[in-house]
Amino acid sequence: MSPQRTPEEIRASIESHRADLAKSVGELTVGVNLATDWRRQVGRHPNEFAGAAAAIGFLLGGGIVALGGLLSRG
Repeated sequence: MSPQRTPEEIRASIESHRADLAKSVGELTVGVNLATDWRRQVGRHPNEFAGAAAAIGFLLGGGIVALGGLLSRG
């Protein structure tokens, strides 16, 4: 059985936990903001985004239909 804590000890513990929680929430917010910043992600991975943009452009431009028509002629 643990010894009884005084009200002051309990308050100090609550304040300590509150400060730790506030710090953790702040760090999490910064991490989420960095992870979801698309400009930063494009800057860090320009080749991957260029390839993805080209592939999406090809698909939106009817590339699958055109490619399928060329293959069926063979």
